[in-house]
Amino acid sequence: MSQLFPPSSNTVAPVAVLGVITTLCLLAVGIWLVFGSPYMTAVGVPINQPVPFSHEHHVGGLGIDCRYCHVSVERASFAGMPSTHTCMTCHSQLWTEAELLAPVRQSLEKNEPIRWNRVHSLPDYVYFNHSIHIAKGVGCVSCHGRVDEMPLVAKAETLYMRWCLDCHIHPEPALRAHDEVFNLASKPPTQAEGVARAKANDVRTAHLTDCSACHR
Repeated sequence: MSQLFPPSSNTVAPVAVLGVITTLCLLAVGIWLVFGSPYMTAVGVPINQPVPFSHEHHVGGLGIDCRYCHVSVERASFAGMPSTHTCMTCHSQLWTEAELLAPVRQSLEKNEPIRWNRVHSLPDYVYFNHSIHIAKGVGCVSCHGRVDEMPLVAKAETLYMRWCLDCHIHPEPALRAHDEVFNLASKPPTQAEGVARAKANDVRTAHLTDCSACHR
């Protein structure tokens, strides 16, 4: 009785199976790496703006407080963007003819706001409120990174759901003393300090992983 498969099949079959498994594993790793890369997350990738505003200069160099430009961050869900009049508070006296600032002067003349491009953008189905995070002691640096060291602003974190949930489960590392919330150079608290601040600020984690906390 003749064999259905030649003897070489004993070698080819295991090699083929191993090749398929290896290919699938490499494909899975490749997909994981792509979805975690800056190409997908935009982490560390500066966003082009109509005016190349440097936080490194204004915040790190000049020491301007976050709230000077983002005026509603303590009382509203949206941190707010500076109006042209805010920019011109200084630039009506400084660098008044700089070509770089031409869009700012044109904005003032035409009474039209500058169309800034969003850097930190969440889907419409995600609810985020800046004011409650500030009230609970979450430091700006916890989400936005060292903005004071960025010539052009880029995302410091993915803002993925898993990243948010990790903080909602264990918020202690993100908590700062109230007078350090807007200090981008502030260091993360020790575990004991974080636990004490969570208790003092009434940070309750039991409900923070509920769907309704972020999806309303």
